[in-house]
Amino acid sequence: MTISRAAQAAGVGVETVRFYERKDLIEQPPKPAASGFRSYPEETIERIRFIRQAQELGFSLREVRELLELRADPGADAADVRARATAKLDDVNEKMRQLQRIGQALEALIASCPGHGELGCCSIMEALEGHEKADVGATQAVDTKPRSG
Repeated sequence: MTISRAAQAAGVGVETVRFYERKDLIEQPPKPAASGFRSYPEETIERIRFIRQAQELGFSLREVRELLELRADPGADAADVRARATAKLDDVNEKMRQLQRIGQALEALIASCPGHGELGCCSIMEALEGHEKADVGATQAVDTKPRSG
């Protein structure tokens, strides 16, 4: 199966297949001795689907690689996969709490804004600039730094 057909069968774009190859998540089939197209086996398509599904559940490429390693290990235990899924759920729940705090901070900023007048008197802009005059108590608890993972 050509790369374009393999990508279509897996529900991704050709560039996604190439990206997974570059990241060593899937193997690139050998090029035929005679000029022609590489042939992707069904196992590769299934692996791409697995990777995509894991990503949709929030697993990073590093975590996907670990899951693939577990999948290939005949001695692996379901408890290992469960532990990883539980850790991912904990991470998702923490991100939801963080987004809730951000939402509350934005609601407080919006509520304190008169919604008219000169921009220099805008309480939202003052809060973003870190001026003491603005009521930013709600924003101080919000950590908007991106987390690795």
